[in-house]
Amino acid sequence: MLRWLRQTTWDPLDIRVYGAARSTDPPPAGINPPSLSEFTKSAGTDTGSRVLVDARDKLGIPWQYSENEKHGMFLMAFENKAGLPVDPATFQLYVPALSALWGDSGIREAFSRRSEFQLGESVKYFLDNLDRIGQLNYFPSKQDILLARKATKGIVEHDFVIKKIPFKMVDVGGQRSQRQKWFQCFDGITSILFMVSSSEYDQVLMEDRHTNRLVESMNIFETIVNNKLFFNVSIILFLNKMDLLVEKVKTVSIKKHFPDFKGDPHRLEDVQRFLVQCFDRKRRNRSKPLFHHFTTAIDTENIRFVFHAVKDTILQENLKDIMLQ
Repeated sequence: MLRWLRQTTWDPLDIRVYGAARSTDPPPAGINPPSLSEFTKSAGTDTGSRVLVDARDKLGIPWQYSENEKHGMFLMAFENKAGLPVDPATFQLYVPALSALWGDSGIREAFSRRSEFQLGESVKYFLDNLDRIGQLNYFPSKQDILLARKATKGIVEHDFVIKKIPFKMVDVGGQRSQRQKWFQCFDGITSILFMVSSSEYDQVLMEDRHTNRLVESMNIFETIVNNKLFFNVSIILFLNKMDLLVEKVKTVSIKKHFPDFKGDPHRLEDVQRFLVQCFDRKRRNRSKPLFHHFTTAIDTENIRFVFHAVKDTILQENLKDIMLQ
């Protein structure tokens, strides 16, 4: 069995990545019935709308419609300290308020300024699908599950098979508080999949609200890739969320956050090349290549292709090591 250590920063494992990875094998849908049922009551409850209401207020953005002040207060009064799923009947009570708020230009403006605060990246999708999610008989689609964020707490292991070859993926939380737990996972790993959110070049960490997320990822990558424990370990860089990167480069200049960027900040290929170079420059050991892939985890075909490519890379690299021993 081949062991992979997978690490991400801030939102290390959301279900969309795991769901997409699992869908590389039967059943074709990629999500089994128990996984679906887990999300039946919860996929529509964490829409991030409370964050938007709070951000609108703190940013001093006026309401388009004054009656939405009451809708905002109604939503902010909701309490679920235990983080438990909300039953469909209860969630239905909030759908009119959520719909009205999402239709207000004040909330839309707050959403357009989301790089100034912490907001989940699937918020728009769930708010756009409120009518469907708010139905009493709502059952989450595969896309709902792929887009439902689920952060890794501690260490989680996933076993799956790609073309009859068993793999064990050891997923470690990327939050600063989780990093001291990594070292217990290092024994016997054959590869490290380092996953980065490629679109987060204009965002900061949740932990300190100052450190650029991409800079944090680069610093962690530098620490890991230059550790003597991993001299013979394949390092594979996943630059994820390319779908978001494609849209972001059109309007947000990476040069504002990385002054050393050379090229057209609104040209995707230039930005991609710069991102790969930033990580590649962190490596001191040049005897092994840096394998990298730009991925869109909610695109199961893309993930299927990438995971098969990664499988071949891992097998080839491990075969080379065996031959050299």
